Amino acid sequence: MTKIEGPPLTDRQIEILRMLFEMSEQASVFTTRKRQIDLAKRLGLTRQALNIHLRKLRDAGLIRTGRGFIDLTEDALRVLGLETAEAFVFLKINPPKRESVYEKIRALPALDVYRVTGEIDLVAIVPQAQLDRFLGEVSGIDGVISTSSHVVISSIKRPWKNL
Repeated sequence: MTKIEGPPLTDRQIEILRMLFEMSEQASVFTTRKRQIDLAKRLGLTRQALNIHLRKLRDAGLIRTGRGFIDLTEDALRVLGLETAEAFVFLKINPPKRESVYEKIRALPALDVYRVTGEIDLVAIVPQAQLDRFLGEVSGIDGVISTSSHVVISSIKRPWKNL
């Protein structure tokens, strides 16, 4: 179990965390960590004008804001026509080039990448919104023999449901 900073959690706090986890939906989060002044400059707006727009987007439930970050919500991704499902990408790698391929794959937009045994060498879990970019970049890596991608339709079992 991971040790947390500060006072230990009470049984009630653990119970609350478990309940929140069981009630939660898994989501990919897209976060921007740019200063508002930099975003405003890029858009050709004043920081104050950008702030008004951000407030309206937050009130509409399309973004969450905090000190130094802006998260896009799943509703925002739907507005943009982007799916939030995950995709599994199976990769077959040329054995002599494994280490160089692994290095390049680490820099790509994947949530997780696993080395596995069997017919394939790697499994990458990629947000569907990043799948085209991931596949485009992976196809240019010397040593990648083949890829196969599979987009998640729905989850039929949530791990850790009965903690």
